[in-house]
Amino acid sequence: MESIKTELVVLGAGPGGYAAAFYAADKGKKVLLVEMDKQLGGVCLTRGCIPSKALLHATKMITEARDSVHRGITFGEPKIDLDKLRAWKNSVVEKLAGGVTSLAKLRGVTVLQGRGYFEDSKTLRVETADGQKFVNYEAAIIAVGSKSAMPKAFDLGNPRIMTSREALEVPDVPEKLLIVGGGYIGMELGTVYAALGSKVVVVEALGSILTGADADLIRPVQRYAEKAFQEVRVKTKVVSMSTVGKQIKVVMEADGKKTEELYDRVLVSVGRVPNHADLGLENTKITKDERGFIKVNEKQQTNDPALYAIGDVTGGVLLAHKASREARLAVDAITGDYESLDKYIIPAVVFTDPEIAWCGLTETEAKQKGITVKVARFPWGASGRAQTFDSPDGLTKLIIDPATERVLGAGIVGHGAGELISELVFAIEMGATAYDLAASIHPHPTLSETIMECAEVFYGNATHTFTRKEAPRREG
Repeated sequence: MESIKTELVVLGAGPGGYAAAFYAADKGKKVLLVEMDKQLGGVCLTRGCIPSKALLHATKMITEARDSVHRGITFGEPKIDLDKLRAWKNSVVEKLAGGVTSLAKLRGVTVLQGRGYFEDSKTLRVETADGQKFVNYEAAIIAVGSKSAMPKAFDLGNPRIMTSREALEVPDVPEKLLIVGGGYIGMELGTVYAALGSKVVVVEALGSILTGADADLIRPVQRYAEKAFQEVRVKTKVVSMSTVGKQIKVVMEADGKKTEELYDRVLVSVGRVPNHADLGLENTKITKDERGFIKVNEKQQTNDPALYAIGDVTGGVLLAHKASREARLAVDAITGDYESLDKYIIPAVVFTDPEIAWCGLTETEAKQKGITVKVARFPWGASGRAQTFDSPDGLTKLIIDPATERVLGAGIVGHGAGELISELVFAIEMGATAYDLAASIHPHPTLSETIMECAEVFYGNATHTFTRKEAPRREG
């Protein structure tokens, strides 16, 4: 039974955990990083963000090849070697995970592989392959993330009923695939499997896919899904599942009518839950909300002064970059360098076809909160660069305060939306006005020009589109 002393212990080596460990080490802290998996990187790197984007890129090549017929370029039918596809995807993960491990060594962060359990507020027991180790620390950061929710009614112990984790392994290409949940995970993986050749049906209980994004941004994705998938059903509830031979029988209900259908595989994508079971939180002063997420203050500090929590385990938007930002807030609080800041802007990106990205206030939120705004939209059909990408159905929109002309929110749907959104995050963070964006020269021909021209739409003088309604006029 070994005893270890350290200044800071970080539990969980995902994008929040390793960011916290590295930042603390950079600030001179003695850091111990505890991780259950053999690879560092957490869900995002090993079985989430990175492998899904690798598969999205690979399968995008299939759809682009097929779509090139109208450009006068014809390819043969693609031949898919799943073993090679999996190996390539895994090589990307291994390379990045290896990079995180190397960075930990360079920073002098001690990595301990094992399961952590809080004996009390100052002691973490770690079950390792070499036996129990007891870690005494001055402060701890909990960054254990989340896992896919699996309702009991669907949890039959049948491997044909998958979460995102199993789906990303691409065990095969099912002829018929049902996706339960039309959120970003379901829609992204539906895009992958549809490109590989599956007949995909998406079922969403709510009235729209991708709840949270503005309707303007969802429409092009909806159109693509209706073409690429067999069907997208909203306001439809899955009542039950059962095993029938090598298939899954699914009972659904819509408009009060029940139907039964057979599928080769089912992907359950109905949200995520905090991953803190058997962590010993009951031995600390930590409290949780009604959904089980750990409660924290603006410094990421829990009700137990020595314990901090970041990322998915604290709820809110479950995004890797949010966890990474919270990692720095927690470390700054621990080192005494914390400075109170205004609420920071967290961008969201959905890597569907086309991509969706947004940040700040949405038009829907403005209506719900009774906030007076002006909405400027620039259609990508007027963008030369978007036309060359065959992405004319894209859109850039700005949510603007009509009194101050400050940009309060923004949304983009179209090719590379995730790469474009950061300019608008910066604009909102810095309190930029629509005029600041309109007056900043953007290179031609690029998709970034749509941001400049969208701001010009607000003033009624965008070059490549015509605004009929009366627009505000800036003096000077």
